[in-house]
Amino acid sequence: MVRIKLNDESENENKKPVDEETVESKLSKLDMRLSKIATNMERTQIAEYVDLLNHPIRLLWRNLLAGLAKGVGLAIGFTFFAATILYLLKALGALNLPIIGDYIADIVRIVQIQLEGKMY
Repeated sequence: MVRIKLNDESENENKKPVDEETVESKLSKLDMRLSKIATNMERTQIAEYVDLLNHPIRLLWRNLLAGLAKGVGLAIGFTFFAATILYLLKALGALNLPIIGDYIADIVRIVQIQLEGKMY
């Protein structure tokens, strides 16, 4: 059988008294850490993420719009890039460089025929 001692004076004498300043400083440090954690959680917008997870239709709608925007942006960006490359190739073809000029002129001619919808 195990005996539990509730009020033993010999044990109480060995314990150091609790310093109130130490407890207050620890509590203030804990409060500062909790404030930092709360600020970081607000900064990462966890509540909005959880709200999106609870409403899957809204999540699907946002992802659909994001995908459409990326696709349109990619198409516009590639069009500008290809137009710039074709313009530079056309300008190089006009310089009549011996070997490169003929090759570039052929490429420009093929692209222009394709843009008109004709077979080359």
